[in-house]
Amino acid sequence: MAADIREQPSVFERILRQGVPRIAEVAAIIRTARPKFVLLAARGSSDHAALYAKYLLETRLGLAAGLVSPSTATIYDAHPDLHGVLFLALSQSGSSPDLVELVIRARSTGAVKVAITNAPDSPLSQAAQYSLDILAGPEEAVPATKTYTAELLTLYLLTGAIAEQNDAEVELIPEEAKRVLTSEPDVEKIAARYRFAEQIVVTSRGFNYSTAREAALKLMETTYLVAHGFSSADLLHGPMAMIHRGFPVIAIVPQGPAGLSLRPILEHLRTLWADVLIVGDGALCALATVCLPVPISIREQLSPILLAIPLQQFTWHLARQRGIDPDQPRGLRKITETW
Repeated sequence: MAADIREQPSVFERILRQGVPRIAEVAAIIRTARPKFVLLAARGSSDHAALYAKYLLETRLGLAAGLVSPSTATIYDAHPDLHGVLFLALSQSGSSPDLVELVIRARSTGAVKVAITNAPDSPLSQAAQYSLDILAGPEEAVPATKTYTAELLTLYLLTGAIAEQNDAEVELIPEEAKRVLTSEPDVEKIAARYRFAEQIVVTSRGFNYSTAREAALKLMETTYLVAHGFSSADLLHGPMAMIHRGFPVIAIVPQGPAGLSLRPILEHLRTLWADVLIVGDGALCALATVCLPVPISIREQLSPILLAIPLQQFTWHLARQRGIDPDQPRGLRKITETW
């Protein structure tokens, strides 16, 4: 897992150098089709990448987007009308039978079907009309790290290409990722603080709601903590009642509108005496119990690609400090097949 995490800058470089031409081809096909709506199908970490894509599609393209419930097809045998729909299926392995079945069912509906995977020869890629290889290379650990952020970058490039937006800032991602990785000694020290935690809440908003959900999943599967990822808005709608003195909360605070919207929530958590770890914008560190400023200088839309990295490092170190092998979580396999 540690090696996979460190490889991310080179993965980003590979996507930007080798993946862009194919992304441009698929984007041109989608533009010609002029979809009215986007459906995203995914499981696990890819489901969080799909959540990030929903924000991109609605803010960059003005297309309404929703996440599919695979069980409506596999359990309830539903056959929705998908004419005028862009159907994006995300899976690192491309092997989950329920996702493959969804794409097969979409064949006769008029949808434009695109698979985004790390396995270009997978059943999912073969079932779709078009496929995009996220070019992450083999991922050795069970927890997804580089494949997750590779999905995010691919989705960002795809939505930008559909919108025909030239974006020089995305070229900074590999070097920015290298800088983020250098904070690991600080991450290790902070992780030690939570060695004996039993539960934790992870929160953010906007584009980094996906980051909160992904970080919570990593903590559950790798450290065995009871972890919950919430939008900060949803945290106020009930879950805030469980927060008390010393309760650990990780707040992912990007620079930009979502970061500003988190200030009142952070101020409220301070009045509850919660143990708040802020990851991200150092400008709000005064509201934290512990702070990990993340040195990035890119727009909020791109920040989930980089803010995921210190949280992956945090999870790895916390697992080791709790005596757990993060590469082999109990009861899990690298490829999970669901129906």
